Amino acid sequence: MLDLMLSIPDGFYLFGFKIHFYGLTSALSYLLGVVLAMVFAKKRGFKKEDILTLACYIIPLAIIGARIYYVLFSLDHYTNFWDVFKIWEGGLGFYGGLIGGALGLVLYCLIHKKNILALADIIAPALIISQSLGRWGNFFNQEAYGYEVTNPAQQWFPFAVYIEANSSWHLATFFYESLWNFVSFWLLLAMLYKANFKNNCVVFAFYLIFYGTGRSWIEGLRTDSLYLGSMRVSQVLSIVFIICGIGYLAYCFFKEHKKKDTTEKILEIIKKDL
Repeated sequence: MLDLMLSIPDGFYLFGFKIHFYGLTSALSYLLGVVLAMVFAKKRGFKKEDILTLACYIIPLAIIGARIYYVLFSLDHYTNFWDVFKIWEGGLGFYGGLIGGALGLVLYCLIHKKNILALADIIAPALIISQSLGRWGNFFNQEAYGYEVTNPAQQWFPFAVYIEANSSWHLATFFYESLWNFVSFWLLLAMLYKANFKNNCVVFAFYLIFYGTGRSWIEGLRTDSLYLGSMRVSQVLSIVFIICGIGYLAYCFFKEHKKKDTTEKILEIIKKDL
């Protein structure tokens, strides 16, 4: 195991072409998300074909958004303009991908007249398991790791990962997030199939809370965060996620409570008239 950690391959050759594990993992994560969303589609009254069409909007814009987000907060790293397009070397920001994907979702729903809140619920579990798999691309690219681990007793995977460029062990934060997302996937899946929510987008609201909570904690352990001044951008956005998720759940709760009170008052009036 130690030998494996000290010499992590970044890809392999196929018919003379270099296949990077980072790109392969990213592609598989997108594929997994689309396939699972097609499986979940029926839970909100959509067809598999709807998801395939939606993917044509979301995936390209998500990749573009993820790259733009990373580059904007890492301009000092790109002295050569063409390096901006080398996504196989790493450098995709999830929140940028989410913004791009959200734009694709909005465009799809406007053009095809679909319920965006209902779609968000089936996207949530598919998205978070896709993120879980996608984090392993960071393992092969030797990135998204945390602070250095100097205690030999703690230099073991998956608690820590050996980074060849630094010749040292670091917290395996990519794995922590992958595991967190994997557990969150099963919780969201249970909500989608077992919980009888009266409002659409509740499952997605829980996604915002689950992912935001895990990412805000794990981001604080990383050494390669993107900063805006003294603030870790992803940590701030994660907190915004949590607030938005809780806010939407509170809105749904009070909306249902108010509806219930109104119904009870109407019934009382009817009883009095009778």
